[in-house]
Amino acid sequence: MSLTTLLGTPVTDAHGHLRGRLKDVAVATGPDAGKVAGLVLKSRSGLCLIPSHEVMETPAGTLELRSPSALSPLKEDGSFLYLQQDLVDRQIIDIHGRKVVRVNDVELEWMGHGSAHLLRVAEVEVGMRGAVRRIFKGMLPRTRIEQIAARFAPKVIPWQFVDVIEVDPARRVKLRIEYERLADMHPSDLADILEDLSPAEREAVFQSLDEDVAADTLEEVDPRLQVSLLEKLDEEKIADIVEEMDPGAAADLLAELPEEQSDAILEEMEPEERQEVEELLEFDERSAAGSMTTEFVWVHVNATVLEAVQALRSFDGDAESVTEIYLLADKKVLKGAVPLARLIMAQPDTRMTVLADARVLSCPADLNQNELAEIFDKYNLHALPVVNYQGRMVGVVQADHVISYLRERL
Repeated sequence: MSLTTLLGTPVTDAHGHLRGRLKDVAVATGPDAGKVAGLVLKSRSGLCLIPSHEVMETPAGTLELRSPSALSPLKEDGSFLYLQQDLVDRQIIDIHGRKVVRVNDVELEWMGHGSAHLLRVAEVEVGMRGAVRRIFKGMLPRTRIEQIAARFAPKVIPWQFVDVIEVDPARRVKLRIEYERLADMHPSDLADILEDLSPAEREAVFQSLDEDVAADTLEEVDPRLQVSLLEKLDEEKIADIVEEMDPGAAADLLAELPEEQSDAILEEMEPEERQEVEELLEFDERSAAGSMTTEFVWVHVNATVLEAVQALRSFDGDAESVTEIYLLADKKVLKGAVPLARLIMAQPDTRMTVLADARVLSCPADLNQNELAEIFDKYNLHALPVVNYQGRMVGVVQADHVISYLRERL
């Protein structure tokens, strides 16, 4: 049974006297999210709330009130989500499909046996079937509307896969979601969702994320949207997020902000993270150094496999981005690189130099991005070390940065 069909249904008492018509359906939030808390009835005395267990469906298609004393004035305390008012025609997050969709209708179902006759939310309709019901409601008989709607295949999302961006009585956007479900999503999917939301909804979702998840997501969104997401946050909160970002991405972000705000954020950061980002801000963003990260795994050129494994385990950066371990001599001069696959196959006491490639590729810090992309394409690289004029390794350019650059040129 659809919400659109149910709305306007007469509600009578046990004697058949009309007590009002169904105006909306109140759904619980918090631990009981999704359970129908009651039906909103429009009566002569105003809006009333009826607990769902006090209402039953009759063979005639009306709703019957078990006890008139169950009627109580509706109190706007913000504890309910109203399906018609707060959900229909609004955008929701489809966690299962990892996208934002618009709700056209809500499917409800009666459950229980005997005296227990409860209503629950089953799924939301995001396709044409729900849209047809709403367009023709009041214009055609219910049976005719259902015949037309049946021509369209249902396009629904089970309620357990829905995260609703709800509105409270003060019309402030907030979330009725299990935050860990968002945290489990890939940052790229979260970024796509944020881009599809309205500014207020986007702000609510972003501010609900933990700092590390927010940092990963921020790296995936468009630079202009990055600035927008940070507008309502104070410098201390932004600094906490920026500290969790890749230093290169953090530098790119701060470069987009006004200098006064960027300086204020840097002041709130921990000394070590601040120094890394400040060094990167000095480079031209169109150069290899402007595209690199300073987080990479390295060991001394004379190290063993065991020492390299220990360095890998203690690495605080993005472990998924590590494809090689770099061999550095004194003053961090680059001498070689060992792919992780070789490391796994080697004995613990094996010298890393034995496993290193005969020739290690690198690029100067001031190499422009066009030439950088050509090197990646020519040698089919996953990562490329960046060295300064003294041969010291200062960072690594990852393939995803080059791909992003090439996509921007299209």
